[in-house]
Amino acid sequence: QVQLVESGGGLVQAGGSLRLSCAGSGRTFSHYAMGWFRQAPEKEREFVSAISWRGYRTYYADSVKGRFTISKDNAKNTVYLQMNSLKPEDTAVYYCAADLYGSSRLEREYEYDHWGQGTQVTVSS
Repeated sequence: QVQLVESGGGLVQAGGSLRLSCAGSGRTFSHYAMGWFRQAPEKEREFVSAISWRGYRTYYADSVKGRFTISKDNAKNTVYLQMNSLKPEDTAVYYCAADLYGSSRLEREYEYDHWGQGTQVTVSS
């Protein structure tokens, strides 16, 4: 079992940067693939980025490719999402999620076993 807590959200101007963090509890954090999803008002939750449990593979939605970077620090039980060149359309609640031994299909919500509560990101124009 792992519990996830996101942080780092906030209000930023278009073109700015934020780094989201997701801290996980438990000794087996290193065994989890981690994903970031987001949900904008009145829209379905969508995939943003993911990293396989060994950290060898990363995945990005086309809309964030080249602007966002996911990384995982197993020593700190934390996954990060560095977001650069933010746009107003990036405004959403961002959720992290954990998938035990996940290495494929990480863009699919149903692959994930545990979810955080979310952190709000607002990008002003």
